[in-house]
Amino acid sequence: MPIQSHFRFSFTLIALCIGSLLISSNTSANFATDDETNTIEVFQSASPAVVYVTNKTLVRDRYSLNLHAIPRGSGTGVIWNDKGYILTNYHVIEGARQITITLQDQTSWPAEVVGAAPSKDLAVVRIKAPINQLNTLPLGDSNALTVGHKVMAIGNPFGLDTTLTVGVVSALGREIESSNQRTIRNVIQTDAAINPGNSGGPLINSSGELIGINTAIYSPSGTSAGIGFAIPINTIKKIVPILIEHGRLLRPRLGIEVAPAHWALQAGVKGVPVLRVAQNSPAEEAGLIGVQETRRGGVSLGDIIIAINEHVIENYDDLLSTIETYKAGDRVTIEYVRDGGTEKAKLTLAPPLD
Repeated sequence: MPIQSHFRFSFTLIALCIGSLLISSNTSANFATDDETNTIEVFQSASPAVVYVTNKTLVRDRYSLNLHAIPRGSGTGVIWNDKGYILTNYHVIEGARQITITLQDQTSWPAEVVGAAPSKDLAVVRIKAPINQLNTLPLGDSNALTVGHKVMAIGNPFGLDTTLTVGVVSALGREIESSNQRTIRNVIQTDAAINPGNSGGPLINSSGELIGINTAIYSPSGTSAGIGFAIPINTIKKIVPILIEHGRLLRPRLGIEVAPAHWALQAGVKGVPVLRVAQNSPAEEAGLIGVQETRRGGVSLGDIIIAINEHVIENYDDLLSTIETYKAGDRVTIEYVRDGGTEKAKLTLAPPLD
């Protein structure tokens, strides 16, 4: 082949290859990957169940003395069922005098607080919207989660409605502090971006199931640093029906008053010291004793509770969190320290007081 013809052939071949690559590149942009398809489908299915929560408080004008409603904060919520119940974080509606729920169709509805659990950072409000506007999410199983599972968060960060972020389950069994300084246990950690305004929004798995409610971030700057937390759905399933029926969490009773924590520490014990035992209470029937006056006019330390059914109790928060896992009528074993020795007693938990 002549040299000139050889160059023309080579140039044509190179041009065809480049053209083929360009065509291939342009063509591939028209097709989503399986993961992209899943993300799109889950978002489109789930977003109608996500709502915008606006919290207003009343302030008095210093000159006219008239009351005015001013924005106090905003967040996200999830439609729990077709009866108009909305699930969100307690800190989203805390201190609110007026709550407004905006649905995905941009209609707004006044909401009333049905129940709140500050120690779990959960609250339920209700709106009177038509049933055809109340889309819900299927509930998943947070016990089935493992680190690495794909998750998606939908919320209204900084007031930007219906924002999607994607990540994975970063860790399980975390602990965070609620607004009333109680410990929320067994929390999901995720790297899906969660910012102010995402609070109360859903954490969703790749099957489009609700697996948690986004509640907090860990960040020195107050914006997403890749460490977000969500309350697991299996915890929520237990709490929401109680909030709807009773308006608050119902904790069974031991029938004790608790002494200051440092009393136990001074005795060299990690536990909950009993100050007083109520009459006709489970604690009295089990033989527990509180602080007593000695013959010389001094004070004798009472029992110090250190475990319930093998659950270690080191402080009052541990005691409350453990009791909340039981219901009235359950039989439990209390382990306590008395006069330097360890003893055990069985008792039946009593119903909460109204």
